[in-house]
Amino acid sequence: MSTSVAMVDALAPVHEDPAHSAILLDVDGTLAPIVRHTQDALVDEATRALLIDVSRRYGLVACVSGRRASDARRIVSIGSIAYLGSHGSELLAPGSVVPKLDRELEPWTRRMQQFLRETDSTELQHLRVRIEDKGVIAGYHWRGAPNEDAAHAGVVEVAARAEAAGLRTHWGRKVLEVRPPVSIDKGVGITKLLRSRDIDVALYAGDDETDLDAFRALNELTESGRLRAAVRVGVRSDEGPEEIVSSADVVVDGTANVRSLLEALLTN
Repeated sequence: MSTSVAMVDALAPVHEDPAHSAILLDVDGTLAPIVRHTQDALVDEATRALLIDVSRRYGLVACVSGRRASDARRIVSIGSIAYLGSHGSELLAPGSVVPKLDRELEPWTRRMQQFLRETDSTELQHLRVRIEDKGVIAGYHWRGAPNEDAAHAGVVEVAARAEAAGLRTHWGRKVLEVRPPVSIDKGVGITKLLRSRDIDVALYAGDDETDLDAFRALNELTESGRLRAAVRVGVRSDEGPEEIVSSADVVVDGTANVRSLLEALLTN
């Protein structure tokens, strides 16, 4: 579903009652283009302006990211919306300065920090693998390494070490994430976010493997009756999984066309 008519039809549930609708958006690959160096990611001004208007119209607007919540807010650069960071394990409320970590994960902080320090080896540094500290999640990026194949092989060894230590591994776009053996994913995060909110309809837009967890959560929330309706928006890309397209109610091509989604959210 990529035509404007089809998009309007798919968005009908959120248009019917904006005050009780949630707009939930992935950041990298959805609002911001994927870049060679992750620290250079940025939401362009045209998209940001539309998102501000969307936030004024709908009952809840939140960005859901694998990054730390504070880093996601830096990229989006809007302080008046919520941010679910580290795949939903931390929440940065509108206007807040310090994100709140899920209480279930607090006991794992020290152990995950220790694992990160132990794997920050000279070999990975030589391979130019970038290690990202997300508190209770450790990320290992090899995009842009001089020899991406060799860097990937080094990260595979980190994954084996994590699994041997009883930790969980999750693969994304040229990144490995090591997490504690506790339920952490975007679906769990948005389920908890919506739990105490007066929301009847939710829309989620994403482009990657981790966003499928959010799609599944919306399915479960509608099947249980917690939500009256849900809209799954797939952002198609060369590196994204095919299931993002096949599982979506509406599909847009790349971050440039996410603007058309935001525009449609503002149009009756």
